[in-house]
Amino acid sequence: MDRFLVKTDSKSNEKQIVAGDDWRLTVLTPYMLRAETGAFCDEATQCVWYRDFGDANFTAKRDGNTIEIKTEKTTFYFDVSKKKVVRVALSDGRVVKNFRKGMLPGTRRTLDMTDGKVRLGGSVVSRGGVAVLDDSGSLVLKGDKVEQREKCSDRYYFAYGSDYRGAIRDLYRLTGFTPLLPKFTLGNWWSRYKAYTQDEYRSLMQTFIDRKVPITVATIDMDWHWVDVVRRFGKDALAKPTDNLVDRVVYASIPGWTGYSWNTELFPDYRALLDYLNDSGFNVTLNLHPAQGVRYFEDMYKDVCAVCGVDPSTREPVCFSLGDEKYLKAYFDVIHRPYQREGVRFWWIDWQQGKRSDVKGLDPLWALNHYHTLDMRDEGKRALILSRYAGIGSHRYPIGFSGDSAMTWRTLDFQPYMTSSATNVGYTWWSHDIGGHHMGYKDDELYLRWLQFGVFSPINRLHSTSNEFMGKEPWKTKKEVCRTAEEYLRLRHRMIPYIYSINYLTHTRGLALCEPMYYSYDDERAYKVRNQYAFGTQLVVAPITEKTDKRTNLASTSLWVPDGEVYTDVFTGRKYGAGEYEIYRDLEDMPVFAKKGSIIPLYKDATDNGMAADKPLEVWLYAGDGDFGLYEDDGDTLEFEKGKYCVSGFSLRQDGNDLTLSVTVNGDKSVLPAKRQITLVFRDVDGAKITSTAKVVASGANSVTVEWDGEDFSVRASGCTFTHNPPLKEALTDLISGFQGNNFKKAATFRRFLQDPAASVSGLKRCFAGPIKELQAICR
Repeated sequence: MDRFLVKTDSKSNEKQIVAGDDWRLTVLTPYMLRAETGAFCDEATQCVWYRDFGDANFTAKRDGNTIEIKTEKTTFYFDVSKKKVVRVALSDGRVVKNFRKGMLPGTRRTLDMTDGKVRLGGSVVSRGGVAVLDDSGSLVLKGDKVEQREKCSDRYYFAYGSDYRGAIRDLYRLTGFTPLLPKFTLGNWWSRYKAYTQDEYRSLMQTFIDRKVPITVATIDMDWHWVDVVRRFGKDALAKPTDNLVDRVVYASIPGWTGYSWNTELFPDYRALLDYLNDSGFNVTLNLHPAQGVRYFEDMYKDVCAVCGVDPSTREPVCFSLGDEKYLKAYFDVIHRPYQREGVRFWWIDWQQGKRSDVKGLDPLWALNHYHTLDMRDEGKRALILSRYAGIGSHRYPIGFSGDSAMTWRTLDFQPYMTSSATNVGYTWWSHDIGGHHMGYKDDELYLRWLQFGVFSPINRLHSTSNEFMGKEPWKTKKEVCRTAEEYLRLRHRMIPYIYSINYLTHTRGLALCEPMYYSYDDERAYKVRNQYAFGTQLVVAPITEKTDKRTNLASTSLWVPDGEVYTDVFTGRKYGAGEYEIYRDLEDMPVFAKKGSIIPLYKDATDNGMAADKPLEVWLYAGDGDFGLYEDDGDTLEFEKGKYCVSGFSLRQDGNDLTLSVTVNGDKSVLPAKRQITLVFRDVDGAKITSTAKVVASGANSVTVEWDGEDFSVRASGCTFTHNPPLKEALTDLISGFQGNNFKKAATFRRFLQDPAASVSGLKRCFAGPIKELQAICR
């Protein structure tokens, strides 16, 4: 079918090839070599779609059994007798022979059935300087078919040294860049595995509206369709057994695992619900388990039979078949597209039945991700699914669903590391079950810390199982946690302009929203802060993933500030110079830091699901020199591919006590509103004289609100008085006042610190010593 044809450029530039009878070497870039033995492949594979990178200068010579390929940056040595690359000489002088040593972690298919730290797969970046992408097992794309390839060895050698971003950028050139996500995906998601009634679901979403908590994605899990099919339709409704053990277990316990017809007992008028959700600013996704095919009780059974050539009078199931073109046509045209026209924006592909299919070697998860994405583009929509990871190349099919996570501190502690490490295979849009899905324990603090991480993760998708006491609604926690959780959910919605702009950088330049620190700093310390990561180009995050100490009411995490940097905590205002810290925060504060010169565009408020172009903006500015591009388009269509988008360049420069912000608008201004208000806030300034070339609506000691008409303008803050950390004695007094304990013992224990703030903390318990040492390190 034409919809499944992929536009690729898979044949290599012949000028870049050196070949023998049963081996072939292709120079793709000065840092990347493809080495093939056995059957050569010029077709696109499941992983690799593009191989013509143009000309890369190189020389080739043979010395006995060794072929030397020398580019301007790298020398590759291929042993003809061993039929493999045996060593690589890098431009920094290193000669690499062991291509597995130093490989940095990638990601994994799922976190299902895990609790805490688990092993991650390999990647295309390595501290050793060379990593290998083995594409030998990929099937090939021939037209709209996916077919087996002849036996071969097909490996890509990434010799990028410490240029990890360069390696990932060229991985995207090889496999295809990540699509631009619709804007609504970057807000808050509601999801739960629960058999809601139509009225219950509508009431729940209305509660979010009434509490002014924005939710932009409404997920309805598998109970949208018939699940108790034996009770409803009789034993004939059971799915056909297979030789897959997982299938047998699932089919026996949940015979309605697969379904395509709305459960009219729960949803008597589902179209009305979809209309309500869409009209209220919720984008709807439904859960899919396609493995059991289409059975006789489905509303569309006869229509599916007509397409597939099955006699409906037999009431035989139309079996799930990835190799049957008729089935695929029915799967999309008869089942899914009608629901999409009624208001289902995208699908959650919850495949859990392993890697076997009726096409030898074809992983059904990869195929479903691939086909659903191409089908949505065929309809003229930005392609979007929610699904598990199916190997390198899966970044073309965002968004990732990391599976059913255990509700434990161990699992929370692992997720930041897993999320940023996935950048090493180009998989940048992981979503987790924020708050945990099942098992574990109820803990309001765990819930809030997880939510704080979710707000500063790629996709903030709250989720849980149907257990009545595991819901992730903020109002099911104690009041102070509820209040804080709702504020963080509003903050996530406010951050959409910032995250959407990074989304554009991911799509065009291969920059991830969440990057490990070692992408920016070739420093041993960057590899040690496993849970610290860059959140876009302006922010650094170090989530708290441990319990609060009851004696101090604080919890800790590690922070590393690179040499030459100053980080400002966006919540507390504390400033941290270069160094390594153990930092402590109360339950309300998430450690998020702005770098010098940071420019962070936000919505000014977030009390509803709105994302309109004329929504007022607020831009946070931090002293220093910095730049940021605010990307804007219509948020959901493919019109941006025709050039209908605009990037407003924000440039901040510091000259002594003066700060100047210049805004330059580039692109199609038709996507911008005629007028909107934008408030510029100098976050680490106590006072200044602020002027602007744009019309001023309001001004304050460190802020100005202007009316922005889409034209260039500038703002100047003259004679700034900058904020700084408080005097140490004052900071210690505030800190120690919050410590819990007997007042007499407390006064005796900490009096010496108030008299001599620089006194040694030796002898203090760690819980007390840590917070004091943090203040001693940063306060005057």
